[in-house]
Amino acid sequence: MRPSRVLRKLRAGQVALCTKLNLSDARAAEIAAMSGFDCIWTDMEHVGNDWSAIEKQIMAGKMHDVDTLVRVARGSYSNSIRPLEMDAAGIMVPHIMSLDDARTVVKSTKFHPLGMRPVDGGNADGAYCNIDLADYLLQANEQRFNVLQIEDVEPLEQLEDIIALPGLDMIFFGPGDFSQSIGAPGQMDHPLIDETRRRIAALAAKHGKFAGTVGGVGNFAELVEMGYRFISIGADVIALGQYYRDILGEVLKLGGTRIGSIYGAGKEEKA
Repeated sequence: MRPSRVLRKLRAGQVALCTKLNLSDARAAEIAAMSGFDCIWTDMEHVGNDWSAIEKQIMAGKMHDVDTLVRVARGSYSNSIRPLEMDAAGIMVPHIMSLDDARTVVKSTKFHPLGMRPVDGGNADGAYCNIDLADYLLQANEQRFNVLQIEDVEPLEQLEDIIALPGLDMIFFGPGDFSQSIGAPGQMDHPLIDETRRRIAALAAKHGKFAGTVGGVGNFAELVEMGYRFISIGADVIALGQYYRDILGEVLKLGGTRIGSIYGAGKEEKA
């Protein structure tokens, strides 16, 4: 089984860098992987990506020894194990609402003795039955990781018990949905967001777990100082949007109002 690049860095005390993909194309995943990230995060919660697209993105990452993290849609246990069987290095489960909810996720994503993940072995992660079964279970528990997202106020009362769960690898703070949950949508400077972010990092360190969250250039150093070791920076759709706006803006500057007027006239003629 290919060792996880993310876990290798985290276990060495380093920071693992991730970037988010909304686009389904494997070429977008490969470009991100070639850029030097440790992990690409592809999404099935908010994006209509199908399993074949996810599988191709996982393969694209593996070509460059880059992990793929798949955020799954909440549903049956099969939704949690399919990415792992496709050889994703990790799965992210959104909106963990309670200790029981977290226990269920751990149970379905870890093999014995940590959980009771259903066994197959005939897929990419088990080298299509070319890894001895006992060795496969051992390697999967060691080299594949689950990420549980805290995005709501409901689990806060049980937060320490959740983070302390055996078999939980990473706790991930999602400030966007959390801001809605506290009745302050989009107010990223809200005191409770900062308090919860710091609390999650401190509890992760206390219980020997990894803390992850989203960040940017502006707050990257602060997050690392807090104790976050897995940080997702940027997204493919943001990168494309910024690139197109920037390049169009530069071209329009070169031509001034003449280009703008020609472009406008062209649109009027087509209309």
